[in-house]
Amino acid sequence: METTAHPHILNLLAYEPGKPVEELAREMGLNPSDIIKLASNENPLGPSPLALQAMRDTLERSHFYPDGGAWALRNAIAEKLGLERANVILGNGSNEIIEFIGHAFLKPGDEVVTAGHAFAVYSLMAQLFGAKTIEVPDPGFTHDLDAMLAAITPRTRQVFIANPNNPTGTLVGQEAIDRFMALVPDHVLVIFDEAYYEFLDTPPDVLRYVRENRNVVVMRTFSKIQGLANLRIGYGLAPARIAEVLQKTRQPFNANGIAQAGALAGLADEDHMRRTRELTHEGRAYLEAEFTAMGLTFVPSAANFVLVHVGDGDAVFKTLLRRGLIVRAMRSYKLPAWIRVSVGTMEQNRAFIENLRALDQEGLLKKGEPLAA
Repeated sequence: METTAHPHILNLLAYEPGKPVEELAREMGLNPSDIIKLASNENPLGPSPLALQAMRDTLERSHFYPDGGAWALRNAIAEKLGLERANVILGNGSNEIIEFIGHAFLKPGDEVVTAGHAFAVYSLMAQLFGAKTIEVPDPGFTHDLDAMLAAITPRTRQVFIANPNNPTGTLVGQEAIDRFMALVPDHVLVIFDEAYYEFLDTPPDVLRYVRENRNVVVMRTFSKIQGLANLRIGYGLAPARIAEVLQKTRQPFNANGIAQAGALAGLADEDHMRRTRELTHEGRAYLEAEFTAMGLTFVPSAANFVLVHVGDGDAVFKTLLRRGLIVRAMRSYKLPAWIRVSVGTMEQNRAFIENLRALDQEGLLKKGEPLAA
């Protein structure tokens, strides 16, 4: 039976997530509490205390189905952002929003434009629907929106702009975005992935294009600054006419009630988000200063992680695993000489640098590489 599946499905490569703590503990015989995970850009402070309490309260209602329309959470998101509930669609993580968009607007033979080093799920979802991904070179690991605009053809249906970008941490400014949006053809849907939006001090404003009823979807998530990655809850923001189409592709109850409760409470916890942002800025500055002191090339980041050149990313990744420290190897992103490290607590950050310095003394790191895509 499996041989009768669509060829583009049979050739699909599964997404490789960051290595779980539990898996490493089993493999190495380690105590999970002794393992430091800096691989998946998670919030080192954990969930908001308000979110935890809201989820505990909701557990007692686990025998009921959730609100399929997510009235309270969608209202809260809309009110916070100056939109209407009709502009908001929830997903089982923002990845599901990408799937909704594919269901609604992609067919075999269509084209999707991405940056050369962008989140792997964009191309995986394109392939899932039989579409072709056009990867545009990104000098300095930053989206080249002029080149992406030039790559658009009559077959192009979607352009993904991750801002800040994962895995590079780079940011495209307002001027470049506005220039791109002024020229993008009407047959193209532009998806702004803003998973790390809340870590920015002065973020670009792309919600203006939602309010202007343009062909855009803006994706955000509760996984990062909210610390709710385990719940898998994200959301899309779009003009009502587009959001209505995406709602038709959504399975009933795709956002579970416990996740909705936690997200709703976390959305109001400004103190938790402020502390997370401050910890991230402090830790990121520390990591980048240490990389500079060690003579390692890195990509200056606007997010809660840093991409750093180590020479042999796989070897460094595996050696750190044996020391009970998980980072992200970048071979699957066509960056075999790099690793990506998430910002943790300052204690975790220092432990990572201490281990990296030990690897440097053992001659495992390669230095002095120029910053180039």
